[in-house]
Amino acid sequence: MEYFHRFRQQLLSRLVLIILLENILVGVTWWGVTTYIELGGTETAALVGTATIVYAILIASVSAMWLTQPTKLIARAIMHVTPETAAKVEAPDPTTPAFGRELVSGLIHEVFELATTAEKTHQTITHTSDLRTNFVANSLPLPLLIFDANETILFANEVAGSYIGMPSTEMIGKSVYTVLDMLFPSEDTLDTWLADKKTKNATASSTWDRIKLNPAEGRPSRSFDLAAYYNRDNPDKFETMLVLFDHTKAYSQDDQAISFIALSVHELRTPLTLLRGYIEAFEEEFAGKLTADMNDFMFKMSATAQQLTAFVNNILNVARIDDDQLVLQLHEEQWGEVIRAAANNLALRAKVRGITIEYSIAPNLPTVGADRVSVLEVINNLVDNAIKYSGDSSRIIINTYLTANNLVETTVQDFGVGIPQNVLPNLFTKFYRDHHNRAQIGGTGLGLYLCKAIVHAHGGTVWVKSNKGEGSTFGFTLVPFANLNDEMRDSVNQDITRGAHGWIKNHSLYRR
Repeated sequence: MEYFHRFRQQLLSRLVLIILLENILVGVTWWGVTTYIELGGTETAALVGTATIVYAILIASVSAMWLTQPTKLIARAIMHVTPETAAKVEAPDPTTPAFGRELVSGLIHEVFELATTAEKTHQTITHTSDLRTNFVANSLPLPLLIFDANETILFANEVAGSYIGMPSTEMIGKSVYTVLDMLFPSEDTLDTWLADKKTKNATASSTWDRIKLNPAEGRPSRSFDLAAYYNRDNPDKFETMLVLFDHTKAYSQDDQAISFIALSVHELRTPLTLLRGYIEAFEEEFAGKLTADMNDFMFKMSATAQQLTAFVNNILNVARIDDDQLVLQLHEEQWGEVIRAAANNLALRAKVRGITIEYSIAPNLPTVGADRVSVLEVINNLVDNAIKYSGDSSRIIINTYLTANNLVETTVQDFGVGIPQNVLPNLFTKFYRDHHNRAQIGGTGLGLYLCKAIVHAHGGTVWVKSNKGEGSTFGFTLVPFANLNDEMRDSVNQDITRGAHGWIKNHSLYRR
């Protein structure tokens, strides 16, 4: 404050001098005009007034430059320590002002001290924040990866390195798809999700179940659930964060269970084939010779053999799907003919339960790209479910038509027990059974899982609508053969080869 009082006294004395100087100049001008120039009173006053204005402007201009010099130096000091202007403004010389030198020097020194303290505080806060971030990330007992808008990894915690089999420091700077060679169970993959969110959302999150990590040389095989968080325009370039939830042991047990069951069921194929052959031979040999009761027995034996065959096929196909060994050949098919053949084949199975299968086929349906054997499995499973859950209803309706999106859609509708709304999201999950009626109605929980995998491999979608007590409608779509991508067709056979599992490898459908 002492510097400020001294500065105020210096400023006051200079203002007094300036005012006195202007008054002296005005007085001298008045004296000179009245002494040496003979003018009237009005002219003399006008001339002196004009001179007074000129003196005021000149003295004020010079005084403003002189009196504001200390303020200018302080302003330069502030701009010099401001990050946005530091490179453009040089540090001021505090010895240059004619007055207020002590105050200017003291204030400039304080400005520099404050700037230094602020910088040290910022560095301390930043360092502390980094330490906390690294501590939290590396203490997280789950693999964590963060990458930028180009999918380049910026951070990976130590757990991620141990889990993936690569030191976390080596992941930095690599593409996430190089480090994580992930196999997804549908076309909803990480990269397709990111591509969609980058054009539509500022922030988003999503999860995926049963992801497989394709093991590289020397790295372990892993199965996990994946969670992702996307944040566009993050100031630290941390655009996407991935967290992996390991389920290798549980999912491997599921796979081993399917493999064991498939191995066991495979042994049933030979006796089952013989059984069906004998039944068909008996039906032909004894046609018209059996009593009504014997005919009914033969009828039920044939239907049961068909049902057992479907069960065996389901188990074996699910095992092939899990091992990515079920290969589909998509040929050009007349869909109406496929539906008629399927309905006729299933009529016997339905008749045993007193159910009639009706079907409606829209005229002029386009041909579809389908693997006939596999797509018949889809229809068989949907109709078989409709038969099981029809309750007291005696009708099942198969309906097929062309949608507004130019897809061939097929629905299987029953009027039975229906499905509660809270169960619907899990219906197409492997091994899932509705707990409300699984004790009363048999099944493996694999049929709808198989349907979804096969339909997705065909490029279609599968859906369900139902309410408890109101029956259910299952539907799926197939792509018209003419709309399938030209590059996917075999130039010789005019068909398409696909892996039925629908595993997606990073960016594209895994095709054989």
